[in-house]
Amino acid sequence: MIRIQPYLLPVTYCLLLFSCGSVPISGRRQLLIISPKEEMALGDKEYKKVLEQSKILPESDPRTKLVRRVGQDLAAVAEKPDFKWEFNVIDDDKTINAFCLPGGKVAVYTGIMAVAKTNDQLATVMGHEIGHALARHGGERISQGLLTQLGGSVVMAAVGGKDPKAQKAVAQAYGTGAQVGVLLPFSRKHEEEADYIGLILMAKAGHEPKAAKEFWENMDKTSSEKKGKDDPLAKFLSTHPSHGKRIENIAKWLPEADGYYQKSRKN
Repeated sequence: MIRIQPYLLPVTYCLLLFSCGSVPISGRRQLLIISPKEEMALGDKEYKKVLEQSKILPESDPRTKLVRRVGQDLAAVAEKPDFKWEFNVIDDDKTINAFCLPGGKVAVYTGIMAVAKTNDQLATVMGHEIGHALARHGGERISQGLLTQLGGSVVMAAVGGKDPKAQKAVAQAYGTGAQVGVLLPFSRKHEEEADYIGLILMAKAGHEPKAAKEFWENMDKTSSEKKGKDDPLAKFLSTHPSHGKRIENIAKWLPEADGYYQKSRKN
């Protein structure tokens, strides 16, 4: 008979109470101790906070129209009817990034739009970020962090939203609590999974999957041209897989993605 130490009982209880989930498209199993509803509420709160502290381009701006058009393409194939999608562009040429918080709250910085030269390349960026939300990487990071750092009793309080330490951990898990516009990096495993999910999503939405390879080649060229202390990609590159590794993975996944792309063109 297996005996569980008393100090492990709260954590064990949590593990039993909250079942493992399965990531859409990739099928990977994951442990989540926060419900989708609670996760989306937290995402909505953090998204509003970011928008309030950023310069948002108006709806009439061509870049906003483009992001929303591509975003709706991806949302149409994401199979998330419970998401309340929002797409906004943040006027910040120095930030080469984008994000999607739980519930479909998407923001694209103008800095990355200068690297994404075509609609399909923009779909690469947005598909990747939406992939993080579909895979619930933020919720997974919250779950792992609370279980390992805060302990079982705080985990239960976190799920109920009553503990201030848990709330702080939630903000940090999404990277929006420390500084607006600077998101904490996901793990390399999460980044690779989001690349894969995003590639399949863009293909299903009718965007040429080969553009993903072109986008990361553009990123590689941009980083080579802007090496130095003021390189806006320096932080990005320090926490993400290399462009070469991404391109290698994309080449491996392209036959599958192209199948979805050809089917979308027929439909």
